[in-house]
Amino acid sequence: MRPAQLQAVLDREFISAREGHHTPVMLWGPPGVGKSQIIAEVATRHGAPMIDIRLSQMEPSDLRGIPFRIDNRVEWAIPSMLPDSERHGKAGVLFLDEITSAPPSVSAAAYQLILDRRLGAYEVPAGWAIFAAGNRQGDRGVTYTMPAPLANRFSHFEIEANLDDWVAWAYGNNIDERLIGFLRFRPERLFDFDPAHSPVAFPSPRSWEFAHRALQKFDGTALLLATLQACVGPAAGLELNAFVENLDRMPDLDAILRGEQVEVPREVDLQYAVASALVGRAARAKGGSDAREIHGHILDYASRFPLREMGVMLVSDMHRAIGQQLFSVPQFSTWANAVADVMLYQK
Repeated sequence: MRPAQLQAVLDREFISAREGHHTPVMLWGPPGVGKSQIIAEVATRHGAPMIDIRLSQMEPSDLRGIPFRIDNRVEWAIPSMLPDSERHGKAGVLFLDEITSAPPSVSAAAYQLILDRRLGAYEVPAGWAIFAAGNRQGDRGVTYTMPAPLANRFSHFEIEANLDDWVAWAYGNNIDERLIGFLRFRPERLFDFDPAHSPVAFPSPRSWEFAHRALQKFDGTALLLATLQACVGPAAGLELNAFVENLDRMPDLDAILRGEQVEVPREVDLQYAVASALVGRAARAKGGSDAREIHGHILDYASRFPLREMGVMLVSDMHRAIGQQLFSVPQFSTWANAVADVMLYQK
């Protein structure tokens, strides 16, 4: 399932915890695809706390608590990390990460917590959603087969890397536009993991964020290539470095934003780079006094691409970045009429 679809599912599950209809959710996927981040963003969107429990690092007593004697009976000290309405709030996310890496004795201790929302005398507050994530057995991580009684306590979703969803996230998180342009040009590089070869560094949504950081730290230095390869692997790092070095032939973006007649580059890789850079400029102009003018000039430029699908990609990403206000720009209707047959064909 696409990340955007999973976000909608998890948002609804979070809300349903207060309504009494919540079902614990298990996310499956390879390393680096963004499972933990998607869950963390649910808590952020709702302004709720998230308690991240790494079951792979725990003993059964860490969940069950430690017994202590009172007179002639034994009580259990409830672990402070578990959600508490007074300390943590009435609503939140209990995230059981690396659940497939937990030994069977620990996962068995989680059975009652996940399905019954209880552990002995402890009870999970009503407004708290329970989400979990883990790698599949073929992903070469430290994994155990999920016991059937535990698996039957979740609804299960497998997350897949999706470029459009990643691009929307990237613009919203100020990821370097050169990196976005490269992945638009080479979409197969978004996630390229072959567990049979046990790679140390490989392209994934998570490692591309690392590459973004490398660009900010080492751009223009002799270390850039090595640091990019350290993040996303030798082949992808070399390709990205070559892509970045080729951008000195980019057209004048400021002239485009001023509405001047600027030629579209003939090279396809440069067209992807220009399109991504213009979407970034559109996002930064959002809310400004000259936003409509800038957005209009970008729409004018989008109509000049020889390959109309390139312009459609630009405007689609622009819509994800700035929202419905794009439709109020005067040039939008002109552009939409010019590419109507392309849009209908794609549908």
